[in-house]
Amino acid sequence: MYTASLQSLVDELGRLPGIGPKSAQRLAFHILKIAPEDAGRLAEAIVAVKQNTTLCPQCFNVAEGDLCDICNDPRRDGAILCVVEDPRDIVAVEKTQEFRGRYHVLHGSLNPLEGVGPDQLRVKELLARLEGEGVTEVILCTNPNLEGEATAMYLARLLKPLGLSVTRIASGLPVGGDLEYADELTLGRALEGRRQVDA
Repeated sequence: MYTASLQSLVDELGRLPGIGPKSAQRLAFHILKIAPEDAGRLAEAIVAVKQNTTLCPQCFNVAEGDLCDICNDPRRDGAILCVVEDPRDIVAVEKTQEFRGRYHVLHGSLNPLEGVGPDQLRVKELLARLEGEGVTEVILCTNPNLEGEATAMYLARLLKPLGLSVTRIASGLPVGGDLEYADELTLGRALEGRRQVDA
C-alpha cells in the first residue's frame, strides 16, 4: 500500500523497542510531513550517535572519547561505586543530585530464562575495578524486580567476602502514594527499610 521507501521506513521504525505497527506508521508519516532540513537533522543525529558514541572502558557508561564525563570528573568520590543495570539508570540517579561517587554499568541483569548469566554481564570488570580503584563501598542500584533482586543478591554474595561495605538502595512506597494501593512486596520493603524519625 505504501511506496517502497515509506514501507521501509515504517518497517525500520517498527523494529524499535516500544514502537508497534501503528506508532511506526504515525512516525513515518510525521517524518514525511516535516521539512527536509528537519528530517536531515534527524538522520544526521542517528548517524552521529552511532559513529561517535562508545562505551567507557572504565565504567561502561556511554561516552564520546576515552572516558565518560563522570569517570573524567576529578571531583567524584572513587571510593563509592554505584552498580546499575543500564546507562539510563545513571541519568535517573544523577537527577537526584544525591550521589557524588562513580558508577559501574552491568548492561543487564541476571535472567536464566533468557540465558543471561554473570558471564553476559560486566561482573568480571566490576571485580577488576575494585582492586585497582580503592573502592570501599558498593551500592547495588539494580531494579526492584525479580531479575534486579537476583542480580543484587548474587553481587552481594560475591562482594561481601572482599571486606567491602555492600549496600542496597531502599525500596518502598512512592511519595504521594496510598497504602491501600500498595502491593504486599512494596509495603513489606517499606517496613523493612524504615528509619529513625528525627524530631
